[in-house]
Amino acid sequence: MAEYLLSVYQPVGPAPAPDFLEPIMRDVEALNREMKAAGAWVFGAGLHPTETATVVRQQGTGVLITDGPFAEAKEHIGGFTVIEAPDLDEALGWAEKLARATTLPIEVRPVQH
Repeated sequence: MAEYLLSVYQPVGPAPAPDFLEPIMRDVEALNREMKAAGAWVFGAGLHPTETATVVRQQGTGVLITDGPFAEAKEHIGGFTVIEAPDLDEALGWAEKLARATTLPIEVRPVQH
């Protein structure tokens, strides 16, 4: 089985209201249970807002540490799920379900070991 990273892209800006997010989170939790029951789920998590990010860059013989996201963008990774699947087609099937549950774009990438 191969592992795939399913990245959830969300728009930059304030989080949606709780009454909007509640049914989405319920659908995501149900999908996580389905993935676990199928033996596909490896790990998943949501991320704090981009303004909590810290970037560490090598600079000369030292490092430069800066606050904020690495890049300014209209979207950012808001969460992710790592799954096991026999092939890309099955991974894309799980990504489709995650896109429906979150209402957000999902990027699928194989994990390199």
